[in-house]
Amino acid sequence: MSITYKDSGVDKEAGYKEVQLIKGLVKKTHIPGVLSDIGGFAGLFQLDITKYKEPVLVSGTDGVGTKLKIAFMMDKHNTIGEDCVAMCANDILCQGAKPLFFLDYIGTGKLIPEKMASIVEGVSNGCISAKCALIGGETAEMPGLYDEDEYDMAGFCVGVVDKDNIINGSNIEEGDILIGLPSNGIHSNGYSLVRKIVFDKEKLDVNDYFEELGCTLGQELIKPTRIYVDPVYDLIEKFNIKGLSHITGGGFYENIPRMLPDELEANIDTTVIDTPPIFNLLQKWGNISIDEMYSTFNMGVGIVFAVSRDELNDIKNYLSEKNEKFYFLGEIKKGHKGVVLCHEPK
Repeated sequence: MSITYKDSGVDKEAGYKEVQLIKGLVKKTHIPGVLSDIGGFAGLFQLDITKYKEPVLVSGTDGVGTKLKIAFMMDKHNTIGEDCVAMCANDILCQGAKPLFFLDYIGTGKLIPEKMASIVEGVSNGCISAKCALIGGETAEMPGLYDEDEYDMAGFCVGVVDKDNIINGSNIEEGDILIGLPSNGIHSNGYSLVRKIVFDKEKLDVNDYFEELGCTLGQELIKPTRIYVDPVYDLIEKFNIKGLSHITGGGFYENIPRMLPDELEANIDTTVIDTPPIFNLLQKWGNISIDEMYSTFNMGVGIVFAVSRDELNDIKNYLSEKNEKFYFLGEIKKGHKGVVLCHEPK
């Protein structure tokens, strides 16, 4: 008796069905410059070089990490793709780049077209928020490598910036002000610690409701990472943003120094931050030190940027006009390259 590819666990027909289900989702993200449609061997994007004197392409790749486990527990898959876009788009934004296009990769034990389409729905929504196009991707069915009901995903984003406008923190100086934009929760980092505290130590369930959160634990943990292209790219175009930091894995202590020149330190007053309740609960449940919290989580701040004190009022007015919440976190001082956090009210 002959054996087919389907007998080995790979269903080509399911792959064809997925392509049909996601065609409309991909099309919704298309922006000027997209030259290809889904189904080709590669995605094509034409760069409009008339807008740039010396265009530099900026790229970033990332995944979602063990936050995927929350999606599996809840059997909810239509937001996790937003996390993947956010992790990539926010990173290239920190160099001053405008996101142009995105590609995704999903590896799964069993290709269920409707589930894959749900994941791509999140990717599509994320690309719309990041104002970039979804121009390609890959879904790989790999029985024996993944369990049938599990998958992993990663993404890749490309943006563009004029060479003279690259943001690298080199012109940050003593006296510059640090401004933070709020996160909407945990985003996509620290979930191995979250799961250890919540499910192993506290024996909680994703369906448990908490008054402090105003929702179930699962609904809080699955919230997609905020995408900061709006308003940050407008800020980049209108003001002299000297440095940008995306607060991801490693929290404040690891990410903020990445934008600082040597011999300068970021002095931050954490008491001004409206920290989401989920972080207070995690700290209490896990008996976690405050330094460990700020070295693992974003603690309510997803983006930090440095600006000259001279531009402070104009930036404040601009953000207020956009109804964008923000924090005056502190300032840049002489010192060893790093972060000094003050947790006591001044």
